Amino acid sequence: MSSALALSLAVNAARAAPSYTLFESGQVRPLALSPNGKLLFAANTPDNRLEVFRVAKHRLIPLASVPVGLEPVAVAARDDREVWVVNHLSDSVSVVRIDPGGGGGRVIRTLLVGDEPRDIVFAGAGSRRAFVTTAHRGQNSPLDPELTTPGVGRADVWVFDAEDPGAGLGGDPLSILTVFSDTPRALAVSPDKSRVYAAAFHSGNRTTTVFDAIVPDGGEANGGSPGPHTNFQGIGAPEVGLIVKHDGAHWVDELGRWWDDSVYFSLPDKDVFVIDAMSDPPAELPGGDGFFTSVGTILYNMAVNPVTGRVYVSNTEAQNHERFEGPGDFAGHTVRGHLHESRITVLDPATGAVLPRHLNKHIDYATCCAPIPNAENTRSLALPQEMAVSKDGKKLYVAALGSSKIGIYDTAALETDTFVPSTQNQIQVSGGGPTGIVLDEARKQLYVLTRFDNAISVVDVKSRKEKHHVAMWSPEPESVVRGRRFLYDAQMSSSHGDSSCATCHVYGDVDSLAWDLGDPDGTVLNNPQPIAGADPFDPANPFLDPTFTLDFHPMKGPLLTQSLRGMANHGAMHWRGDRTGGNDAPTAQPDSGAFDENAAFLKFNAAFEGLLGRHAEIAPADMQAFADFILQVTYPPNPIRNLDNSLTPDQQAGRDFFFGPPSLLFHNLNCESCHRLDPEANPSAAKPGFFGTDGRSSFSFISQLLKIPHLRNMYQRVGMFGLPPTPILVPGLEGPQGDQVRGFGFTHDGAFDTMFRFFSLVAFAETPGNPTGFPFGPEGDLLKRQVEAFMFAFDSNLAPIVGQQVTLHSHNAPLAGPRIDLLLSRAAANECDLVAKTRFFKAELGFLHVGGGQFLGNRQAFPPISDAHLRALAWNPLTPVTYTCAPPGSGARMAIDRDLDGYLDGDEMDAGKNPADPDNHP
Repeated sequence: MSSALALSLAVNAARAAPSYTLFESGQVRPLALSPNGKLLFAANTPDNRLEVFRVAKHRLIPLASVPVGLEPVAVAARDDREVWVVNHLSDSVSVVRIDPGGGGGRVIRTLLVGDEPRDIVFAGAGSRRAFVTTAHRGQNSPLDPELTTPGVGRADVWVFDAEDPGAGLGGDPLSILTVFSDTPRALAVSPDKSRVYAAAFHSGNRTTTVFDAIVPDGGEANGGSPGPHTNFQGIGAPEVGLIVKHDGAHWVDELGRWWDDSVYFSLPDKDVFVIDAMSDPPAELPGGDGFFTSVGTILYNMAVNPVTGRVYVSNTEAQNHERFEGPGDFAGHTVRGHLHESRITVLDPATGAVLPRHLNKHIDYATCCAPIPNAENTRSLALPQEMAVSKDGKKLYVAALGSSKIGIYDTAALETDTFVPSTQNQIQVSGGGPTGIVLDEARKQLYVLTRFDNAISVVDVKSRKEKHHVAMWSPEPESVVRGRRFLYDAQMSSSHGDSSCATCHVYGDVDSLAWDLGDPDGTVLNNPQPIAGADPFDPANPFLDPTFTLDFHPMKGPLLTQSLRGMANHGAMHWRGDRTGGNDAPTAQPDSGAFDENAAFLKFNAAFEGLLGRHAEIAPADMQAFADFILQVTYPPNPIRNLDNSLTPDQQAGRDFFFGPPSLLFHNLNCESCHRLDPEANPSAAKPGFFGTDGRSSFSFISQLLKIPHLRNMYQRVGMFGLPPTPILVPGLEGPQGDQVRGFGFTHDGAFDTMFRFFSLVAFAETPGNPTGFPFGPEGDLLKRQVEAFMFAFDSNLAPIVGQQVTLHSHNAPLAGPRIDLLLSRAAANECDLVAKTRFFKAELGFLHVGGGQFLGNRQAFPPISDAHLRALAWNPLTPVTYTCAPPGSGARMAIDRDLDGYLDGDEMDAGKNPADPDNHP
């Protein structure tokens, strides 16, 4: 194959699929200063690179760009020449060797870790140990995720010997600590390096849902849900579940009534864990010394005071125990403009004290909603992210993602809660959306990564002015850059200046909570949703509920926060599909009416006023820009499914039942009749397939019609075990189940602890006329477990192999060879674009797999190179080769033409041009 022909094929392949896939990964520690203070390292998340800058007074000078894994979110400099980069989507850590002077760099080792790693620190004697947070799952983890086992921590901390990570393919960790929380995020280190602090991410706030079958019907007078029980039209609300919160002694509702007998588990709410970094192997401190509780609901980042050792945790605290949105008072219960409070919580390791500090204590939540701009809004800080503390321990700087500002706090005033929110102690950064921050005290300046424009600001600490702003190359389309701010920008989104869509939809995903966001002042709306399966009003329907309502009542009860990922091609939005364009243009045609995702998302404009507490909706053009951005966010690959996309025997048995013969008793349906799974379905060429729903609604087992939900994130909902006995066909548990890590599980309101128990409700036992139902007894239980196993491994938009990496070097060919074979086989199956990168002296070499075991290089003069010859490059200790499975369509950009200007990267570099500038080429 000629080089020109190979290039043509690669370009055509790039045009056939989007060259960029949007994941919207949350950055954790995206900046790091070299120990000698001469270099700044930055995670270029959208471009999958580590950027290297020379530091000067009021200026950053770009030096090098090193390809790493997909979605780098954290960076830590081990010394002046070695940098470790956490790759969130690749489930890996890239160990990068920086050339003398910082003019280049190469990946010398790729460590394979658990799912979605987020942060990294060095601690222990000589800072020799590397600590990495990951979810308690993933194909690279040797641990059983125990997805169906109660009382299991879902947060892992991997520990490596930084000087000798091990001879295994992906390294050999000294230990993998599992701590008792949901997925972890931030890390911090004590001043003496002897302690590592690890924080949960979605740590919860001791709230849960009481299953609606347990809550008495008839409202407050009958011991059921607190009023009101009708909307302003006098139309009765559906019977729903109830959110309760543990007050330290009892599970209580907003009336103070006890629901202890209705919750069969406890939530210790362990948020921040203390690890002994000096022990062999590192381990969580025993007893009560090993954790802090009730730190916050969503924990973003941590920093340690280098003088006092106190720990600062940036977080938000949810108000989901309150009900209702909208302008009404409803006896003082409404969350309009008061969803989460932005805080920094101070932890004192010496005393165990946990001291939450509300950053916006100037806000009067009793009033809403003044036109923007206003004085209250201007003083607010929203979504606090990374922090930096001065060496004398007296000043703390925090990046406020939702306010595009840096907040400055006197640590003594913060700890005693005597600070006064003021714009005098805030610095606006021009790029918007700051996530990362580094303090350079030698030059008296801050470096701030601004996510909205993928750039870095240099801020003079003394004058508190931005002095320089340098952009990193981004492959994101203009629609992504333009629309991102509408997800995060609290100053624009809310009159108080502290709430945005990302307050609950964290980085476009979820907060792992349920909310009761009904509106008694709202009207009942017609439901235009197409209905699949059994007619809910058919007297023969075994699920007929006399209180069932087809229309959209404005009071809907507890509903889990749904992800904003993967909404393209999945129809109307919200659990009931009540955000819909179906009433605008009723039609059953694909991509129109109730199936029009763009029209559905535009309906959320009302939430800016009714929920976030803005004085008015945002401009239609802005809302359209928001839609253009958010409908591009996709789901990551499934971390439970085998990397070769195969299924285990149990998963396959569950899939067979899912697609099995229709059940006569169940109105001639099987699971797939409603939960449609068709990854190849493309009503529009720019949209993906169906992953559990095609946009229709179906009968439900409550008093409302629900839209059929997708099934791509079932593995994320594990961690709540304890469903009490109920009056319907669900087997309850024998007594309380003890401590759990989550308060919400499965179904629309999070009331079901497992899918297994939900299947007991939705699928009846085998009868003579129903040969495909679940049998009674152990055989039926086994089949339910198998379907559950398939749900955890359910297909996602991208194959499991996407993002996976391996670095081939001169000593690991026997171990790396089979992994490379796996990547090649999945590329041949069109599940990914296979990219290979190395460095020869000062030249970056990139290769794209173009089929037949051939790779195209990043220089026109290079003929295609064979798989064997590419592997042979790694025989040289100076040229290790890193292979990465990229999302389909992005391979040409990542491997050979970074800016897709038609000029190969190597040719541009050889000519002294910039391969990351489409206007600068030979």
